[in-house]
Amino acid sequence: MPTAAGELAGARGGVGAERVFVGAGCNRVVNNVSWGACGLVAFGAQNAVALFSPSRGEIVTTLPGHKAAVNCTLWLPTKKDLLRVRHREAHYLLSGSSDGAIMAWKIGSGKDEWSHALELPVMHKKGVTCLAGRMVSDAVSIFASTSSDGMVVIWEMAVEPATGGSCKVACLHSLSVGLKPMVSLSLAVLPEQEGCLILAMGGLDHKVHIYCGDQSGKFIKACELKGHSDWIRSLDFSLPVMVGSEKHSLFLVSSSQDKTIRIWKMTPDSVSSSSMVQPRKENIGMASYIEGPLFVAGNASYQVLLESLLVGHEDWVYSVEWQPPTLLLGAEAHQPMSILSASMDKMMMIWRPEKTTGLWINSVTVGELSHSALGFYGGHWEPDGKSILAHGYGGFFHMWRDVGLDSENWQPQIVPSGHFAPVSDLTWSRSGEYLLTVSHDQTARIFAPWRSHVNPGDVICWCEIARPQIHGHDINCVAFIHGTGNHRFVCGADEKVSRVFEATLSFLRTLQEATLLKPDNEDFDDVQVLGANMSALGLSQKPIYTHGGKESTSSTSNDCPDSMETIPDAVPTVFTEPPVEDQLAWNTLWPESHKLYGHGNELFSLCCDHAGKLVASSCKAQSAPVAEIWLWEVGTWKAVGCLQSHNLTVTQMEFSSDNAFLLSVSRDRHLSVFSIKKTEEGAQHHLVTKHEAHKRIIWACSWNPFGYEFATGSRDKTVKIWRVQDASSVKLLATLPQFRDSVTALSWTGRDRARNAGIIAVGMDNGLIELWSVSGGRAASDSSAEPSALSVTCMLRFDPLLCHVATVHVCDGRNLTRLMRNQHLSLLLVELITA
Repeated sequence: MPTAAGELAGARGGVGAERVFVGAGCNRVVNNVSWGACGLVAFGAQNAVALFSPSRGEIVTTLPGHKAAVNCTLWLPTKKDLLRVRHREAHYLLSGSSDGAIMAWKIGSGKDEWSHALELPVMHKKGVTCLAGRMVSDAVSIFASTSSDGMVVIWEMAVEPATGGSCKVACLHSLSVGLKPMVSLSLAVLPEQEGCLILAMGGLDHKVHIYCGDQSGKFIKACELKGHSDWIRSLDFSLPVMVGSEKHSLFLVSSSQDKTIRIWKMTPDSVSSSSMVQPRKENIGMASYIEGPLFVAGNASYQVLLESLLVGHEDWVYSVEWQPPTLLLGAEAHQPMSILSASMDKMMMIWRPEKTTGLWINSVTVGELSHSALGFYGGHWEPDGKSILAHGYGGFFHMWRDVGLDSENWQPQIVPSGHFAPVSDLTWSRSGEYLLTVSHDQTARIFAPWRSHVNPGDVICWCEIARPQIHGHDINCVAFIHGTGNHRFVCGADEKVSRVFEATLSFLRTLQEATLLKPDNEDFDDVQVLGANMSALGLSQKPIYTHGGKESTSSTSNDCPDSMETIPDAVPTVFTEPPVEDQLAWNTLWPESHKLYGHGNELFSLCCDHAGKLVASSCKAQSAPVAEIWLWEVGTWKAVGCLQSHNLTVTQMEFSSDNAFLLSVSRDRHLSVFSIKKTEEGAQHHLVTKHEAHKRIIWACSWNPFGYEFATGSRDKTVKIWRVQDASSVKLLATLPQFRDSVTALSWTGRDRARNAGIIAVGMDNGLIELWSVSGGRAASDSSAEPSALSVTCMLRFDPLLCHVATVHVCDGRNLTRLMRNQHLSLLLVELITA
């Protein structure tokens, strides 16, 4: 069912859900991104295909369906099909995944509508690595797919306008390329022969293979182009170009892991191939070096020449792309002589021939500053050629736009961001103005709505405003410190120590610019730290103070002769508009204030009480002594208690709303409730009850914010609701009907204290989300009242297009707003609409 980005999910009982924000990182593979003629950018975000609008700077939807990571995408019509794009009501998107599946999606042009068109017959036994295609008529497209199984498959897509734009796809032909598979493809129409197609493929044998065929899909090998000395990573044909008085020529650009780019020129030649042999034998000059093979296609022969060898990148060149054609008067497509290249050296370059000599030179260079030694996987032109987009190793996007009037001036633009690895935990700030997330991509990120200064009620976009931690280990858990004082959080990673971070002055001022809200700590003078610097090993972050010297180590020192490159100091900045990737990675770090030692294994779970006085932590465990829960006193950061009950890893913990109890659930299928009382010396605690609650691992738990009821969710596909009674035992109140998959996430938020009514959000292993209404029972504030019957009903099942595509790990609710955390897609922010 087509669903618009702003459309409500199917509502029951006057409740609907609207998507507010999606954050996702780009899969770290070549050919993963495609910028379509419709203006949308498609990319793989683990198992989903995400679409983002460069003009809005945000992801508009995610398309579920693939069962494995998405490797490549392709829009039809392509940017080169300029004459066939005009007045089209629908565009089609192809996506290939690592399990060999190819899917087609129908995208409504300008209507924010998308739907799953069909899944192609499985022709590949291994992952699809590249897709390339062209439209050969207004209703028919030819495209090719290649895989690591050594097969290249030719397909035909036919659109039927009479049936509302539905499409049919048929396999025309398959080519076996041997033991060294192809990893790059490009397809074009031969000049002066409309019915003939040319397919270039490159791969592990360092050669560019040229095949010629027709619309029937039968392709025959024509020649090989030699010159590269490493894998061919990218190929792209231009439109036919007329140079001077010559016939229309076709240009092919290739890039390789040998760090070079080669431009090949294919010119129609009316002279037969036999008459060409003698002149080439006599010529022993430069022409004999740059002349390539001669091949025959249709009723013409084509001479291949090496037009230019471009050397400028210092690392593997993963991507090359011709600037999209422009439309001239008279409905004629013009091919600009401009090439965009992207490399692992963190740079993108635009190459053009010099006007006087015709020599190809690098005219524009843009790049990034990052903590990673690896750079870009791909670079792409906007259809009008005014912007360029890069995606890189960190799952990020960079976009630059030419804003110059008389001369080129490429400036960074706002693009969506998100985690590129499993999102392991999240938490709201204490006032709910922003969200803090952590991930196995070893970063902590803060997302917030950026409001308009003209109309403060309008949200321009949700975006990442800070990256407080960039770590050297996968981060597993995080807890925000509630109470008064500066913004603080504690996080745990794949190490035995928890780390405490405090907000910087530059962040507090940026937050005020973004949300237009008065900060919690009214006096900025209390915060003396302006920013933080990354240490050389990437484990600790040192403060930069507002006055006096800074406690940053010699990160820019050149004393170490073995260092490959220096690490520049951060420049803490108060942002008046959403920051871009370079600024986030370097200038928004928070300093680390404390380390908490005690656990014997990697940290797994954290939580903080609602008063901001105690923090509980647990680690991965295979025995009872290691599975104990540690209590830490906020401020002194001393260990004030060790709670023993479980035998295996404690998967989640949560304090009751009045901080009287601590609830924990574990892999040992038990729940435990501890009585907690904060004292001047630390904390008093004792085990109230331990109960075998489920038949499988318990993944999630959540307290009723109005009482002593709580919910638990398990791999046994059930959610159970319990109540602590008489401070000595728990009673099972209800078991929800069995869900379609393992329950992996729960969040209980309150609606009406008088009726003890609330909503439980349930996230499952398949990525789907449901909302359940809960009312009745007995509120904590009315302990003398007789308990009423508990009423539980399903309010809403989210549309799959609004949900995740893999495990929902945790839900966290505040003010009837839900943020779901997903293993592969970064963030899904959904607002509940009540009638």
